[in-house]
Amino acid sequence: MKKIILFFLLLSSTLIAQNEIKVDLSNPNSTIYTHLYFLQPNSYEPAKSAQTIYGFEGEEAEEIAIKLKKILDGKGLKVDFSKVPKYGKFSDTTDYKLENRYVLFPYRLPEVYVERVGGNWYYSYETTSNINALYKSIFPWYTEKLQQIIPEIGHKKFFKIELWQYLGLLILALICFGLFYILKKIVYLILRKLQFWIIRKSNDKIKLALKKLTRPIVFLLLIWFIKRELPSLTLPLDINSVIFLALNIMVTVFWIYVFLKLVRVIVDIYADYAETTHGKLDDQLVPILYNFLKGVVIFVGFLKLLTLFGIEPVTVIAGASIGGIAVALASQDTVKNLIGTVMIFVDKPFHIGDWIEAGTVVGTVETVGFRSTTVRAADTSVFQIPNSALSEMVVNNKGLRAFRRYTTNLGVRYDTPPELIDAFVKGVRKIIELHPDTRDDAFNVEFSGFGDSSLLILLNVYFVQLDWNSEQASKHSLHMKILGLAADLGVEFAFPSTTVMIEQFPEKKGLATKYNAEEKRINAIIDKIK
Repeated sequence: MKKIILFFLLLSSTLIAQNEIKVDLSNPNSTIYTHLYFLQPNSYEPAKSAQTIYGFEGEEAEEIAIKLKKILDGKGLKVDFSKVPKYGKFSDTTDYKLENRYVLFPYRLPEVYVERVGGNWYYSYETTSNINALYKSIFPWYTEKLQQIIPEIGHKKFFKIELWQYLGLLILALICFGLFYILKKIVYLILRKLQFWIIRKSNDKIKLALKKLTRPIVFLLLIWFIKRELPSLTLPLDINSVIFLALNIMVTVFWIYVFLKLVRVIVDIYADYAETTHGKLDDQLVPILYNFLKGVVIFVGFLKLLTLFGIEPVTVIAGASIGGIAVALASQDTVKNLIGTVMIFVDKPFHIGDWIEAGTVVGTVETVGFRSTTVRAADTSVFQIPNSALSEMVVNNKGLRAFRRYTTNLGVRYDTPPELIDAFVKGVRKIIELHPDTRDDAFNVEFSGFGDSSLLILLNVYFVQLDWNSEQASKHSLHMKILGLAADLGVEFAFPSTTVMIEQFPEKKGLATKYNAEEKRINAIIDKIK
């Protein structure tokens, strides 16, 4: 019986010896684990933890190891050992400067890293030699004194938090509550000063945007203050990590909100500028620019949120790039249209309201969107032209014309006397010279040739009104005056017909029109033109 008991005692001691954690510096994972494990309450052996410190020995090395753990705990940095490399010849291939090094928290605490020296891994000499300065930057000067003056009752714990720490959190909240109202007025005044210094003008939209921008900026300042003072309460690591994660998420969300409001202010300023420009294409760019910048801010903010949950930014960006390429390949037309949109706004071949001819489409430009441009034809039908196609078309922008040209032929009867033709031409010229909507220095009214059923008088005139509706009204006015002149002179317009003329037929009279070509009468009619 004694032999059996002795056997089990030896077996249990062997198992305990096998499970005993030893100092292991063979790889980054083992070194960091050794450092932190031997500073836990249940396995507190600072001498073993100090063996991970390079360049220092004895009590000095132990003090550095303890301070290093406090720094990690104070900032809520919890090591995820599943992500720490476990092979001794680890080398960071993303940066040649970090070869044979491993940085625990490259974005939140890049000053702390382990490196390989010989065959073992230690906390680097650069880390350990600067540990005191790093400790002072995280823990305020009164942190240790605060621990000394707390009475014994203050160290009683409820849910892993001591009583004095609850009191400290309450005081910190009250201080933030008071600072909120003070900083809100100060930040708003600073923003107003900056706004007047940059653009020297203001309106209700900008004032409202600045007021909305003030609050998140104040919250960001208060969160910075909380993150600065929270380590002095020396909360447990698990609680600190949750609080800091929540604070970092809040910071990211508030920064997204701040940048969205900044985008709104910038777009409002650009909208005011666009209203002063002649073209309406700048006005159309306002919503497109706002949506684009808002999308960029939200996308970058989303990537930042992913990194807070342990996803590497490089991995996120690489994944986004691969996904972007896949989406681009799957939607080439959309990408082409987006590029076409950019080219339209850069080249500005037309503006909103311009009358254009693009291929078989003729009409007024109404909107320019991300994907297509809307053109309304004269019959009020709407054409949606993809911007990729529109950017490659030959666009005739009639909206950029200095004048609207109008050309037609006036056909008068073949039996019209030359005197009346000449008088009619002179009268039409005078009508054009006196018409308020035509150029009086560039027009043509000439007897241009002989048609199939009429004598042709060329009318070539330029209207100063560029709008299509105004042009039609100007044509109407000009046509009515020409018809009035023809009626006064007795000039008749020919029908497209064939006339058989019989010169001699007994007891029949010809159908020839009788014209009055008296010179005084003709001159009087022309003089009456206004």
